[in-house]
Amino acid sequence: MRVGYRRVSTIEQNTVRQLDGVTVDRVFTDTASGKDTARPKLDEMIAFVRDGDTVLVHSMDRLARNLDDLRRLVRTLTGKGVRVEFVKESLTFTGEDSPMATLLLSVMGAFAEFERALILERQREGIAAAKQRGAYTGRKPALTGEQADQLRARAAAGERKSLLAKEYGISRETVYAYLRPATTATGAATA
Repeated sequence: MRVGYRRVSTIEQNTVRQLDGVTVDRVFTDTASGKDTARPKLDEMIAFVRDGDTVLVHSMDRLARNLDDLRRLVRTLTGKGVRVEFVKESLTFTGEDSPMATLLLSVMGAFAEFERALILERQREGIAAAKQRGAYTGRKPALTGEQADQLRARAAAGERKSLLAKEYGISRETVYAYLRPATTATGAATA
């Protein structure tokens, strides 16, 4: 079987460009940051594939953003007799790879990890510059002041945080942020 794996970081992103024009029998798609270790569809795909199958991934950074994770995943898959193909990089791994293939996996994986670090650094620099100009106001509060007060009162009355989170359409972590002392309307602690 030809099995595809796609990953996007957010729901707003789409997977159209990943494996576009590549024929696969089944596709597993995760919506999770590459840094997250909990990627349920990846785990499902690893359990699904069998000896002789081929796993196709658009690029190395879609499978893992971390070189150690990339090596581990490729070893796990090839250890099951599964062939791993990275379409963008035109690289294939079978478990019987030459030293050159192993080197390429390490080098290309290191470049993907380095590129991710550069993106995060530029993002931090951009936010810092925008804050200095007064153009960065931060994230819009999840709840209005009135809603935050209601949430606090209901939590103090003993209502379950998970149910409050569901009702207000926010995460449990955001509920807890609103319940912490000295928080702003954004749920972030003030200095």
